[in-house]
Amino acid sequence: MNTTTLSAALAGLALACAVAPAHAQNSYPSQPIRIIVGYSAGGTTDILARALGEQLSKELKQPIIIENKAGAAGNIAAASVQQAAPDGYTLFMATVSSHGINPAVYRKSLGYDPVNGFTPVSMIASIPLVLVTNPKLPVNSVADLIELARAKPGDLNYSSSGNGSPVHVAGAMFASEAHVKIQHVPYRGGALANSSVMSGETQFSFATLPAALPQVKAGSLRALAVTTRERSTELPDVPTVAETSSFKGYEINTWNALMAPKGTPDAVVAVLNQAVARALAVPALQTRFKGEGATPGASSPAELGQFVNAELARWAAVIKEVNIQIE
Repeated sequence: MNTTTLSAALAGLALACAVAPAHAQNSYPSQPIRIIVGYSAGGTTDILARALGEQLSKELKQPIIIENKAGAAGNIAAASVQQAAPDGYTLFMATVSSHGINPAVYRKSLGYDPVNGFTPVSMIASIPLVLVTNPKLPVNSVADLIELARAKPGDLNYSSSGNGSPVHVAGAMFASEAHVKIQHVPYRGGALANSSVMSGETQFSFATLPAALPQVKAGSLRALAVTTRERSTELPDVPTVAETSSFKGYEINTWNALMAPKGTPDAVVAVLNQAVARALAVPALQTRFKGEGATPGASSPAELGQFVNAELARWAAVIKEVNIQIE
């Protein structure tokens, strides 16, 4: 190959490399996109995924299919997405469980790599937990609940959406900081956990605000406190746990974010990231999220990656302190 031919070939290769991302960005998506949710239908993550999917479908001009793969606190769904083709057509609705708590809890049986197995796309929303009790329980505040738990050590049960779930961790943190003995009762999902409190089978729970809000407003559950640093705009009269003197540093916040399999092209991630930002800026979607007790908020892929790294470090320390292990 002569010099002129070689130069032409190299120029052509450079042009192809420059055009490829733009072509991927222009041609994607050309078929339906699946968002995998690690929980059953009707839970908070599912509700938010479906609301987001509806708007994303309009932004991307393709159907968005929400697929539920419940089990192992989201581990099964996360593992399936990690193994999916990195083409932007299979995405994961990540949570504080899948990319924060689970790696510390399921150390031997996680089944996926939360950092090296995924490409961050965008943050979606943050969601408070709310401490709820059966209305018949003779307590009207966090202080009342502590007093009752101390008077009846081991007699009070709190429900959760599963072993190692944020609700389980919130209860363990509560018991540790209040120095009380309470019993954890895991259920297969938040809806069942909340129902157990309403029926009196368990006495209280740290439910996700979107899932518990309708029951709180209907009087089927009593809200004692939210777990975030500041009060919720949806329940402005309900204090934070940290407003009680025993819990000055208490805070646990759940969240949802969109992830793609590792190796997904940057151009495809850019299309998704921009579409999510546009979707979350739509007033109707913001209203819908806030009505569910969730605060919408997009991010860059880099910001989400940094956030996940910080969450993994934070929850590793918390899980070690409260000594939760599931093998």
